[in-house]
Amino acid sequence: MIFYFSGTGNTKWVAGQIAQAIGEELLYIPDLIRKGQYEHTCHVGERIGFCFPTHGWQPPRIVREFIRRLRVNRPPQGSSDSEGEIFCWALTTCGDNMGEAMTILNKELASNPHLRGAGGQPLQAETQFAVIMPESYVCLPFMKTDSEEKEAMKIELATLQMPHIIQMIDERRSGIMELEKGATPRLYSYVIGGYFNKRMITDKKFTVDMDVCTKCGKCSRVCPVDNIKGTPPAWIHNGRCTSCLACYHYCPVHAINFGKITRKREQYYFGRR
Repeated sequence: MIFYFSGTGNTKWVAGQIAQAIGEELLYIPDLIRKGQYEHTCHVGERIGFCFPTHGWQPPRIVREFIRRLRVNRPPQGSSDSEGEIFCWALTTCGDNMGEAMTILNKELASNPHLRGAGGQPLQAETQFAVIMPESYVCLPFMKTDSEEKEAMKIELATLQMPHIIQMIDERRSGIMELEKGATPRLYSYVIGGYFNKRMITDKKFTVDMDVCTKCGKCSRVCPVDNIKGTPPAWIHNGRCTSCLACYHYCPVHAINFGKITRKREQYYFGRR
């Protein structure tokens, strides 16, 4: 099974490529949260994967909160499916680098007593990948979407990377660490990323240009945390916003903005062009 989260489609595409190639069940974390489905059964030799975008050099809050409540059970002792070890892997997409996002993910897995691997040890993502994908975070002065050429190049390189990743997962290769941590990963994740994820994830700066909005409701439909209601849209301010910017990027008329900074910025979601 593959548990995944995606805002603008980068991670959905990657997870979908893997699921289709090796016949894994694809499970969308926001849907599981909506349904309260935190309990799953792992059969003999099954693989468990986690796919997520890097948000501020960390796993998104929604992913971390889901893992804290996740329960992976084995079949009853003595049944034909009760033996065999779980192979756990993880993949993150990022626009440039991902810092210590995988270290943080494994800490979350280890802290959940209901997730256990070989010999009853804490479950860990023993094989890890990072895939560079087009930029989608545009809410800081130095953050913009990629040019059309750079976007196409990143997707082409990711496409070439996928067969190798799929093979490693299919063969259950342990100890693979193909990551893009950047020059100072601890600074990125624990200092800058820590501040970002604690202080800068908010829905309070989203605005709607009423004279541009067509009231199509797409922003509400694509929001992974059900934080938007009505047309024209209104943000609920329920503290669940992940700053994935799906509402901004998927708006067909660019009526949604994050303060003033995004008014002259482009939009992106996977496959948009």
